[in-house]
Amino acid sequence: MANNNEIKEVMELPLLASRGVIVFPHMVIPLLVGRDKSIAALEEAMMEEKKIIIAAQKDETVEEPEIDEIYQFGTIAEVKQLVKLPNGMIKVVVEGIERAEVIEYLDTEEYFLAEVESRPEEKVEVNTDIKALMRTVVKEFEEYIKYNRNLPAETIMSASNIEEPGRLADVISSQVELKYQQLQELLEATDIVERLEKMLSLLQDEIEVLKIEQDINKRVKKKVEKNQKEYYLREKMKVIQDELDEDKSLSDEIEEYYKKLEKAELPDNVAEKVEEEIEKLDRTPNMSPEATVIRNYLDCILDLPWNKVKEEEIDIKNSEEILEADHYGLKDVKERILEYLAVRKMAPAKKSPILCLVGAPGVGKTSLGRSIARALDRDFVRLSLGGVRDEAEIRGHRRTYIGSRPGRIINAMRDAGSKNPVFLLDEVDKMSSDFRGDPASAMLEVLDPEQNKEFGDHYLEVPFDLSQVLFVTTANVAHTIPAPLLDRMELIEIPGYTEDEKLKIAEGHLLPKIYEDHGLKDEQINISSNAILKVIREYTREAGVRNLERKLAAITRKVAKEFVEGRENKALVAVNSVEKYLGLADYEHQESDLEDRIGVATGLAYNQAGGDILDIEVAVVPGKGELTLTGSLGDVMKESAQAALSYVRSKQNDLNLSDGFYKKFDIHIHVPQGAVPKDGPSAGITIAIALASALTGRKVRGDYAMTGEISLRGRVLPIGGLKTKILAGRRAGINKFILPKKNENKFKEIEKEITRGLDVTFVSHMDQVMDILLLEDENHADY
Repeated sequence: MANNNEIKEVMELPLLASRGVIVFPHMVIPLLVGRDKSIAALEEAMMEEKKIIIAAQKDETVEEPEIDEIYQFGTIAEVKQLVKLPNGMIKVVVEGIERAEVIEYLDTEEYFLAEVESRPEEKVEVNTDIKALMRTVVKEFEEYIKYNRNLPAETIMSASNIEEPGRLADVISSQVELKYQQLQELLEATDIVERLEKMLSLLQDEIEVLKIEQDINKRVKKKVEKNQKEYYLREKMKVIQDELDEDKSLSDEIEEYYKKLEKAELPDNVAEKVEEEIEKLDRTPNMSPEATVIRNYLDCILDLPWNKVKEEEIDIKNSEEILEADHYGLKDVKERILEYLAVRKMAPAKKSPILCLVGAPGVGKTSLGRSIARALDRDFVRLSLGGVRDEAEIRGHRRTYIGSRPGRIINAMRDAGSKNPVFLLDEVDKMSSDFRGDPASAMLEVLDPEQNKEFGDHYLEVPFDLSQVLFVTTANVAHTIPAPLLDRMELIEIPGYTEDEKLKIAEGHLLPKIYEDHGLKDEQINISSNAILKVIREYTREAGVRNLERKLAAITRKVAKEFVEGRENKALVAVNSVEKYLGLADYEHQESDLEDRIGVATGLAYNQAGGDILDIEVAVVPGKGELTLTGSLGDVMKESAQAALSYVRSKQNDLNLSDGFYKKFDIHIHVPQGAVPKDGPSAGITIAIALASALTGRKVRGDYAMTGEISLRGRVLPIGGLKTKILAGRRAGINKFILPKKNENKFKEIEKEITRGLDVTFVSHMDQVMDILLLEDENHADY
């Protein structure tokens, strides 16, 4: 039947030993080549006719096969594409041409070079028997694809269109998942009929295996479904039995909750509520969402310190030592805290006051709260209220909501672990409100000693006693705190530090901590007192010491880097080396030039960062009587400027101003640092004196700074933040001040080391201010 008319050809070809892959004629396949000999064989093939013989190695696990470990029978292939990868490997696409047998290996070290004899496909007559055999093979291949979902259905179409019997066997061989040895036997089958029959036999065996696998999968799936059904029925039966059985035994979980209830010693009303919830949990199906809600509630309410009070031992002397060790200065604040402790010792059952520490950032408000807790030997919890705008954050969510939870107050008490902690409410001035409610109103019940004995959290549904908690609140400014809330708190102002205080804080508190944090010891670094003063004066402008700490840490980091890079001697940071570590100074030490000027007056301002001086400028130009206010001024400051202008107009004759001057000229009032928002009434007298100077052409004394609110009749009213403003003036090199008469008592309370050497004039009327500050000038303008 077979008629071998093809002439066998002997040729020399480089050999590529494939691992785990059998390449058949008519097969296009990509290969990943990494072995040196294989790469060299490919490179040799590319230099010749791009032909190579590919023969499989007998053992896939061998990394570098020898000649006797490679099959003699392989496939001559043509290299279609070759790509070198960055990792040194080669990706090559080859197409099988015809079978070949290796006759002899030729001597070469770089790659396998073989003398091969081609085995051309036999020319056969496609008679009825072969057609029937081919059709049977295609049919079985179609059946194989039905069970093997890894092959696309289109594969059968391409196979059924092949008319050459040998090619049909080769194409199917390249698609079927067979064992390595079986594929090699198909490759070595040069007789076409034998190859087709072998292919048919292998297909039938594979189909039988796939049928068995499919049957096993069906049985496993059915068994799993049966188990799931049985589990569902068992659970359903359990629920039915629980409903019918009145004397059912409690589950382990329910018993555990009852044990916790007995140990907790809860108030009677709370215990009744917990018992109701435990019974409800017992009646609720285990997998129900409602059961999870009840569990969360029980865990929360049983974890709260209903009767856990931490005993406090109040030792005034020890408490004073703790406060002195933790904070430098702040004499009035420490005195008030010690007074509170003394009252607690004398009358332990009395209600705790609500202390509100007000001061600029970095003056030690939060750390004072920790010190109070240490002095009392109580637990300490901190809650930041900055940005809180939802009432539910304070009172919690009702349990009707999905994902409901208690408010921050109850959560913090849960964390505290005792009923009488020191509770620090940070940034109480930064709460806001929106459509979700007003958290400041919710805080009224928390901070009111008359109400907080029965604080109601929506989630708990039972009152919680907060009367034994010592609440300490902090704020940067007091005027943004809602009045009803402010009324429940005792304000303690924490003013900014003087330069001497900052220096001592840096040397006694900041530097030891900074050195430790950066891995340096005292014998490795020393920052001199004068260098610290330079940092305070020229690199920071603040009431507190937070920015000072950052700057000192920046110096320390750079010194640490020097030691890592090989420095051996001690680093001495003096005045002249500060610039080396921190760059050019951020501020000039003396802001005020003390120059007498027309239309410019120096005022004192109070802001969240501490105090500052403001040069208020007034310009008068021909116009129609318009008043222009610039410099990011708030509504209160704009109204203060209008009041000042009305006062100056009322003094028209005293200032020798022409009739109707305010209709002929435009007045422009500007406060520099225009990007910084400014508000408040305390710049009233400063604006008024600058207006009077600009309109009369008389200079204002530049060696004075002033503060005070002005009325329409010229009365000078009191202001707040006096100590901070005085400190700001001193930092600017000013020692002459004009202050409201009604602030004289407050001034006397300021520490002597701050007020020593100051020339202060207290005034009650604007006329006194003009008499002091407006210089006589015969060449003044006449408006």
